[in-house]
Amino acid sequence: MDLIESLKPIGRRLNRFKYLFLSLGIFGLIALATFFLIPDSVKTMGASVNDSEEIDLDAFPIVQPTLKYGFALDTFQVREGKIKNGEFLGNILHRYHIDYPSIEKLAKNAKPVFNINRFRVDKPYMILSKDSTQRADYFIYEPNVYHYIVFDLNTLETKKVERPIEYKTQIKGGQIATTLWEAITENGMSFDVAAKMEDALQWSISFQHLQVGDEFKLIFDEEYIDGEAVGVGKVKMAYYKTNDQEYYSVYYDHKNKNIVGYYDLEGRPKKGGFLKAPVKFSRISSYYNLNRFHPILKRRRPHYGTDYAAPYGTPIMAVGNGVIIKAGYTKGNGNYVKIKHDDTYQTQYLHMQKFASTTKVGAQVKQGQTIGYVGSTGLATGPHVCFRFWKNGRQVNHLRMNFPPPAPLPEEHLDGFFKVRDQYLEQLKKAEIKPIEKELELANNTSLKDLEIPEVDTP
Repeated sequence: MDLIESLKPIGRRLNRFKYLFLSLGIFGLIALATFFLIPDSVKTMGASVNDSEEIDLDAFPIVQPTLKYGFALDTFQVREGKIKNGEFLGNILHRYHIDYPSIEKLAKNAKPVFNINRFRVDKPYMILSKDSTQRADYFIYEPNVYHYIVFDLNTLETKKVERPIEYKTQIKGGQIATTLWEAITENGMSFDVAAKMEDALQWSISFQHLQVGDEFKLIFDEEYIDGEAVGVGKVKMAYYKTNDQEYYSVYYDHKNKNIVGYYDLEGRPKKGGFLKAPVKFSRISSYYNLNRFHPILKRRRPHYGTDYAAPYGTPIMAVGNGVIIKAGYTKGNGNYVKIKHDDTYQTQYLHMQKFASTTKVGAQVKQGQTIGYVGSTGLATGPHVCFRFWKNGRQVNHLRMNFPPPAPLPEEHLDGFFKVRDQYLEQLKKAEIKPIEKELELANNTSLKDLEIPEVDTP
């Protein structure tokens, strides 16, 4: 009996091992069946993953985020629009759950960076929201291609971001067949180039007296942003030939505020004289004539000025530095301004639509500064400015005036200028001039009086 009792624990342990061996056997059979049933490609998966040489990284697509204004747009809800007439920042942001106290603080904080009253109709903007509440987190406004404004609607801070500009030097040339504008565009340039060429040569050439066959050459910077041409930079050298006369204008910047601007080939500053005309984009509709038949008074009456026809609102520029001695209205002159340049010369500008805000008697003006806008006030049949030039108290024909050239740059700066000049002259040789057709509608040497005048928005 004692023997049987002593063997019972051993029996219980053997019974537990029996169940253990049975369980191991069942799992073994399942594993063996799985090995034969699973495809070979799956069996070798582990080896492929562990073997780095077998991984084809090209099989994994690389998704490029959509970047704009410095944001990954894929991570936001994006809404785009344009400023509408009568629309303000406040009513735009309020639609996207920004309360008015926050908008007021945002506008106050933005003042050192951007005045929100300067939003312009049709300029684009973008709203960025992070979550499904559609509350705006960022408002981005793009006043032009060169920069944009980011309003952070969480911190209520504002920043202005300048876009990086790439400059490419262009060397172009052309010949006048009909108008300057056609010559510019036919040679692959924009109207902006024509305006910049006028800026460079405005002391030497009257662009209202172009002749068929005149030639021009230019070296200028073209501006690119993100690979797209967006504008025209500085004209570095301009050349113009009319009849047997050649004119050069060289841009030189010595990093000194007194030695920067356009110079002739000898280093004489162009700004030493007077501008050839008080308006751009114009044509001469009537010349200085002591025996002119007046179109309104219907009788012979001396015309002591030169009339430049231009669209209403075209800016009128002071042709030289000076002080305004008259700014008012008369029945004949309409709105007019008179400027004293020195003890010898004065100029007068008649028939203005209105004055510039800074045009007041006693005000100092600089050459090229806007003093008013083209109109037809007084005795005028259409929009133009009657430009009058006074020398020693007498009105003279400014188109026949020859002014002595100013003194050249100081001796210590001439070597640096000549190096720049010679570099540009060598580059200018690359400018190709396509000859114009012999069978021209206009005869050779015929003055191009009927210049096409682009529309100008009235300010």
